[in-house]
Amino acid sequence: MLITMNENKLVWSVQNQKKVFSCPVFSVRDIVSLSPGGDRAHFSVIDAADWAIIIPLLEKDGRKYFVMVRQWRHGTQTISLEFPGGVIERGEDPLAGARRELLEETGYSAGKIQKLGELSPNPAIMSNRVHFFMGTELVDSGKQSLDEDEFVEIELTPEEEVIRAIGQPPYVHALMASALSFYLGGRGL
Repeated sequence: MLITMNENKLVWSVQNQKKVFSCPVFSVRDIVSLSPGGDRAHFSVIDAADWAIIIPLLEKDGRKYFVMVRQWRHGTQTISLEFPGGVIERGEDPLAGARRELLEETGYSAGKIQKLGELSPNPAIMSNRVHFFMGTELVDSGKQSLDEDEFVEIELTPEEEVIRAIGQPPYVHALMASALSFYLGGRGL
């Protein structure tokens, strides 16, 4: 039997907040909130721009491939193989951001883009969203347009390899697993 609750009994009330740190990628707010039971508590929230991730699907010789990017990740100090993606620019539509990131990182454009879903990367401490897309009818311009601090190699990776190896190096980025989950769900798997 499913037990339901009145969600109002779960809501915290923000009493005070202030930005305590800021850098080009994110900022941090300290928040003082009142619990549903009336107790005051302090929390920190990371504010960052929304992100877009796109799964570029290429069919070649009867097989499905993902156009992926291999790059260094400073947080884990490892190489990661990922779907293209990045920060959605201020005022930019998430679909336009996905289209731009695909072209910049891989040189591919997609004739067709479908939104797969969106999630909160970590709602306990982060305020942003990540938007997931799939791109098909790909055309390769042969030219990347990377930021000066981006060093990215393009890799055509068989679909079945990514499905089999997700969670193992170099497929360790949790948001890529989320993207793949949306992709598989859309295929009924």
